[in-house]
Amino acid sequence: MKKPRFLLIGYNFYPEPTGIGKYSGEMVLWLSKRGYDCTVITTFPYYPYWKVQEPYNKNKFWYKTEKQAFESGGKLTVHRCPIYVPSKPSGLKRILLDMSFLLTAFLKLFQILFANKFDVVFTVAPSFQLGLLGALYKKICKSKLYYHIQDMQIEAARDLKMIKSERIIKTLLRVEKYIFYQTDVISSISEGMVTKIKEKAKKDVFLFPNWTDTALFFPIADRAELKMNFGFEASDMIILYSGAIGEKQGLEAILYSAKHFENMERWKFMICGSGPYTGKLKALAEDLKLQNIFFFPLQPIEKFNQFLNLADVHLVVQRASASDLVMPSKLTTILAVGGLALVTANKGTGLHALVNRYNIGVLVDAESQDELNKGISKALLSEERINIRANARAYAEKFLSIDSIMNTFEMSVYHNSYNTLSQKTI
Repeated sequence: MKKPRFLLIGYNFYPEPTGIGKYSGEMVLWLSKRGYDCTVITTFPYYPYWKVQEPYNKNKFWYKTEKQAFESGGKLTVHRCPIYVPSKPSGLKRILLDMSFLLTAFLKLFQILFANKFDVVFTVAPSFQLGLLGALYKKICKSKLYYHIQDMQIEAARDLKMIKSERIIKTLLRVEKYIFYQTDVISSISEGMVTKIKEKAKKDVFLFPNWTDTALFFPIADRAELKMNFGFEASDMIILYSGAIGEKQGLEAILYSAKHFENMERWKFMICGSGPYTGKLKALAEDLKLQNIFFFPLQPIEKFNQFLNLADVHLVVQRASASDLVMPSKLTTILAVGGLALVTANKGTGLHALVNRYNIGVLVDAESQDELNKGISKALLSEERINIRANARAYAEKFLSIDSIMNTFEMSVYHNSYNTLSQKTI
């Protein structure tokens, strides 16, 4: 049986090292290696740096097409479209980013519209408006439209006050409602998000979780040597945040925890990543006169497993309003290395329920500095940390394998049905 031809539309894609681009890239590569003919409409890699990366920055104002063939017979064509990338994103600037890609991606879609027909169109939100392009292609070419939500963008923008106009929020929700109506399959990455989206979409929403490579990321027993390799003492206790540095995380709390524990000479706080708020955090660290906090750039993939393994505690910090609007992608990799995750999530959220059900982390209330400080002490001093680490790795092996998740997704694509995927819950 001939395999369906696959079109993905999304502005985050390989080689972005973190977040949505990482998962979109790995998904399409997985399909291409298994003989699928895949095409991607995306832009130039910019996240989480908020500037177009080399070597793409030399021709970032025009379109670029990349092609790759695989031994399986699969093909991958990537159309990169120019886009406005703000160096310091705000609510308005993010809207301009979304609209610029919506325009340039539409022009590319129109160009390939009457070439070989795609059987499946897979749009990734954010940006949620990309569902409009999927709906257009579906109407003209009678394809199946999949709408995958990695981040509940509208609610996040509203709750984080990035968009303050109620009129704009209502307009965006009406556009999203139209996209829901046109979509054949809606999916999202966590049980909490699935529940919330189902309530407003008024149709089935299925679980398509993010994954991790359990062969690439795994526990290393001798963390003392790793600490020395990265410039610390073997006896230091490392509290690490690694990920995007943006407004929705509320990362200032880490600095206040570092201040609270400044007399614990062996407790060292690390923030690793890139993002628009890095400068703000560094300035705050200087104002607080912190000597126990260290900023690291994003680590290369070949060192990342070692880097994650040096931590005694991994901080998964979010604002309360984001606990069911986003599922932190960093958590999957932390679990794979058997890391001890300290997760800020309130009771009643999907993230809290997941961590509590499988005992794969230490839970504290979101946006409570006192609770965060207590949680750090508990994580570092409790004997339960050994069991939590073991549970984390076991959970990753059982539920987060890329092959397991993508095999289930492939069945849904091949048969134009998400029935099998709906039964796979985490």
